[in-house]
Amino acid sequence: MFDGIKKRVVCMWFPRFASDRVLRARPINGPFAITLKSNNTERIYCLNETAERLGLTRGMSFADARAFCPDLISQPARPDLDARFLATLRRWATHYCPWVGRDGLDGLVLDVTGSTHLWGGEAEMLADIQSRAMRAGLTLRLGCAETRGAAWAYAHYGAGEEALTDLPVAALRLEDTTVTALQRLGLRSIGDLAEAARAPLARRFGPDLLLHLDQAMGHIPEPVMPESEPPSFATRISLPEPVGLTEDVMGLTARLLTPLCDKLNRYEMGARRLTLTLRRVDQGSQQVELRLAAPMRDPHRILPLFERGVEDVDAGFGIDQIRLQATQVEPLPVQQIGSAQTSPDQLNDLITRIGTRIGLDNIQRFLPADSHIPERSFAIAPAAFSTPDSAWSYLRPRPLHLFPPEPIAGYSAEPPTRFRWRRMSLTTGRAIGPERIAPEWWLPDEAWRSGVRDYWRIETREGRRLWLYHTPQNPGWFVQGEFA
Repeated sequence: MFDGIKKRVVCMWFPRFASDRVLRARPINGPFAITLKSNNTERIYCLNETAERLGLTRGMSFADARAFCPDLISQPARPDLDARFLATLRRWATHYCPWVGRDGLDGLVLDVTGSTHLWGGEAEMLADIQSRAMRAGLTLRLGCAETRGAAWAYAHYGAGEEALTDLPVAALRLEDTTVTALQRLGLRSIGDLAEAARAPLARRFGPDLLLHLDQAMGHIPEPVMPESEPPSFATRISLPEPVGLTEDVMGLTARLLTPLCDKLNRYEMGARRLTLTLRRVDQGSQQVELRLAAPMRDPHRILPLFERGVEDVDAGFGIDQIRLQATQVEPLPVQQIGSAQTSPDQLNDLITRIGTRIGLDNIQRFLPADSHIPERSFAIAPAAFSTPDSAWSYLRPRPLHLFPPEPIAGYSAEPPTRFRWRRMSLTTGRAIGPERIAPEWWLPDEAWRSGVRDYWRIETREGRRLWLYHTPQNPGWFVQGEFA
C-alpha cells in the first residue's frame, strides 16, 4: 500500500576529486594536474579548474599538456589515498541519511527517502551539502531523483530543470562505444531511446542498454547498498575517583582486556598492536603502546606484557579515564588445539617481551634465499613479521660464520701451504676443493666483478677450519668464512 512517501535518491559527484584532495592540503593558484601512467605513457588523470580553462583535458598525454601549458604543476596519482578519502566522505555523508554507498571512484549515492524533512526539506538539505563541500574545498555536483540512475544522470549531465528524457544517452551510464553507435543511429537523447523499438536495440546492443534505461525510468528497481562500518576494537572506562598505583591501573586494564578479547574472538581477529591511553585529571594523557610478535586475543597472555609500560607512566594527580584500543588487527581463525601439536605461543611471548625493550624490528631471523652466491643465499627479516622456513638445503657444506672477503698471500691455483690471517700464522693441514661458483651476471655486484671463484675448505694444523677462495681471472686468495 502506498504510504505517501516517494523514494528519493541523491547522487554526489566530485568531478575534480583527485586534484581537490591534494589542493585541500597544499593550495596552488596556477594550473595543476594529477598524472597516471597508462601503457607506458603519462596521461592527465585529473586537473583543477585553472588547467581546464587553459584547454587541458583528461586523457591527454602529459608531454602534450606541458607543451600547451609550460607552467603546469603536476603530481602522480595516488588511488589508495583517493579511496581512503572517499571512505571518509562516505562516513561524513551518513550525517544526512544512514543509507550511503560508493558510486564509482569519485562519487557517493544516498537514499534520503524519509530523511529530507529533518533538514527542512529537500532543497534545504541539498543546499547544506553543497555549502559544506564548498567550505571543504571540494567541487561537487548534485543530482536528486526518484531513481538512482536518474540521480546519476542529473549529477553528471543535468544543467537546470530539464526532464530526464531531454538528457543525452550518455547519462545512462553506457560505454563510449555504445553512446557513439546510438548517436549514429539518431538516438541522441534518453527520450529518443525510450520511444525506439526495444527488440532491435536488444539484439544489437545487448540487454544492458535496456536495463540501464529501465532503471533510470523507474521500471526496474536499483537499490542503494550501504557499506558496513568496520568493527571498532576499543573499550573505555571512566573512574569516579582518580587512581595512580600501578596495581590499580593493571587491574583496570584487565577489566578492559576481557571484553576487547571477546569481541576479537567473535570476529576471529587477533591484535598485533594495542594502545592503552591513560587520561589524567589535568586533561593530559599518556599512552602505552604494545606491539605483539603474533596476533593474540588471550587476555591472560597480553596483560603481563603491559606491566613494563605502565610502570613508566607518570600518573600526576591521578588517572580518571582509561581507554584500550587494538589499533592493528589481523585474522586469527579458530584452531584445533591438541597435545600432539607444538604451540609457538611461548616463543611469540618471548619475542614480544624482548621487543618491548629493544623493539620488535631488532629481533631478526635468517631465511633462505634463492641464490647460489654465498652472500645472497640468505635474507634477514624481523622475527615478529615473518615465519620460520625449513627449506635450507645445500649440496655442499657452508661455513657457520660468513664475513666480507679478507685477502691473504697466495700465488698459485693451489691453496697456500702457509699463510697469515688476522695476525696468525697458519699451516694448511687438509684442503678440500675446489668448488667453482660463477657470478650472477644479471645483478650488479662490484664484489663479483673479478669473475668466477674457486672455493676451498681448509683445515689448519692450528685448529682453524676456514673457507678460502681463489680468483683465476685476477689471481688472488681470500678468506670469506669459518666453519665450526
